[in-house]
Amino acid sequence: MLVFLIRRLGGLVATLLVATVVVFAVLEILPGDPASLMLGVNAQPDTIAALRTELGLDRPALARYLGWIGGMLVGDFGISYTYRVPVAGLIADRALVSLPLALMALLLSTAIAIPLGTLAATAHNRWPDATVMGFAQVGVAVPNFWFGILLVYLFAVTLRWVPAGGFAGWDAGPAAALASLILPAIALALPQAAILARVMRSALLDVLHEDYIRTARAKGLPFLATVWRHAVRNALIPVLTILGLQFAFLIAGTIIIENVFYLPGLGRLIFQAVAQRDLIVVQSLTVLLVATVVIVNFLVDLAYAAVDPRLRDTGR
Repeated sequence: MLVFLIRRLGGLVATLLVATVVVFAVLEILPGDPASLMLGVNAQPDTIAALRTELGLDRPALARYLGWIGGMLVGDFGISYTYRVPVAGLIADRALVSLPLALMALLLSTAIAIPLGTLAATAHNRWPDATVMGFAQVGVAVPNFWFGILLVYLFAVTLRWVPAGGFAGWDAGPAAALASLILPAIALALPQAAILARVMRSALLDVLHEDYIRTARAKGLPFLATVWRHAVRNALIPVLTILGLQFAFLIAGTIIIENVFYLPGLGRLIFQAVAQRDLIVVQSLTVLLVATVVIVNFLVDLAYAAVDPRLRDTGR
């Protein structure tokens, strides 16, 4: 188990290091000058030069990269060009919206997909299987922002059960804040649930044909008990892989959904930062998203070891 953890941690650190280099290099070669963009087309050259010096843009690229990395290691992400406030504070404020939204969507997609995928596999080639797979096909084909628009029209405009957009804030109470997030969470969750249900069905169908399942049935164990005690646990390994990937998709999907629902989260922040060419915010947010994905994949690897004890022994 120790070898398993060391290998995974080494891969995590190497991935993050490569990601910082790639993100910094890509943003460095983009056309345009942040100082000129901030001051406008009528700005004087000496004013632009002074602002470049203030922002540190006149320093060599390597020095700026090392300073950026060193600052991130101690929690200092720099100062936003546009907002003139610490980037760490901006990210912390917006994460209070995006992270609960992504977690809600992940929980909803899992709660929907696992039972439906299990139902489809246990009723293979019968009408429940066809029904679940039909809905799953629609969920995969339809983009989440279109789901969001339909949800707003039905539940906010027509029924008036929840707000159509905006975020009430956690100061207004958990109920009001969660009510602001429920429609975006559903819009994010439905397409991911469709994918996850298909994966769960396929994995469970493979497991149900294994010898140990037939042995359990031959010993008199009821079919549903065999499925939940033996088959589902072994079918969860590919499902865990998809869950790890889906968390990354959910974080990335907030860029569109937060703009549809006018949520002040990380998605809108990175969209605004790209539009305003606020390089410090774009760099920090991109690396933060990469780090989130890498850490989630590391946790998925640990979940593999918990589900399949053979991985703890072999270290693979």
